Amino acid sequence: MQQKSKLEQVLLQGIRGMAETLPEERALFLSTISERIYLALTNKQVIHKGMYPEAIDVMSSKKDLHLFLNGELSYNIYSNYIKEASKHNIPFTIVNDGHDTPIGLVLASSTAINSGKEYTFFIEDETFKRDMGE
Repeated sequence: MQQKSKLEQVLLQGIRGMAETLPEERALFLSTISERIYLALTNKQVIHKGMYPEAIDVMSSKKDLHLFLNGELSYNIYSNYIKEASKHNIPFTIVNDGHDTPIGLVLASSTAINSGKEYTFFIEDETFKRDMGE
């Protein structure tokens, strides 16, 4: 009986692909998970004129970074972040997955950086509080 269920699992993975880990978290954080995030900005924070210095600092000081951007925002709103990422050879992905998320930008590693400890990756300014309904 155990063999059959294992065989069924393998067949289903072949048909549907591997099961995605933490799908709700990935929908919220533009296809990545929280334990990999150095910095996340809300949509309104990305729309904010200029760039957050914290984003520039992360891009210039961290290795193994990837920039994820919310494709629901207009390109001209986040193009300054793409230009900065390009200066530091940081790849980026514009996420258009149809998920409604208040997150506009994520700078993340490909591996866990903050698991098992208290860690905040948001800039909790007034714009953040308005965007998150606080």
